[in-house]
Amino acid sequence: MRTDAAGVQAPLQRNLGVAFIALLASGGTLVCCVLPAVMVMLGAGAALAGLVIAVPQLVWLSEHKALVFGGAGALLILSGILLWRARWLPCPSDPALGRACTRLRRASIALWSAALACTALGAAFAFLLPAWA
Repeated sequence: MRTDAAGVQAPLQRNLGVAFIALLASGGTLVCCVLPAVMVMLGAGAALAGLVIAVPQLVWLSEHKALVFGGAGALLILSGILLWRARWLPCPSDPALGRACTRLRRASIALWSAALACTALGAAFAFLLPAWA
């Protein structure tokens, strides 16, 4: 098994990186769908209009929300598979490196869980609430 200079296993670091990328993609779902809905709900429609003028890419994200959610979902699935496969990888026997390995696993799972929650919230605002209203 490959390790880096600090002795931490490379697959665990890769899992953390993939979980972080999944979190960023899930953040795109929040920007696409939750942010505009919450701003309008709070009566900040004028601020939303100013934000859309300043960042016109928000309109593209909203128009292509199926693509945004598809990408976020694919990254979540990939990250979940990698986390699932790495759950039984051995950690180093050195106590300090073993604790670092355990922390890295917990951080990966926490990031993946946050990404899943962000995507679920975004999906609720993008697909469920408009169909319900």
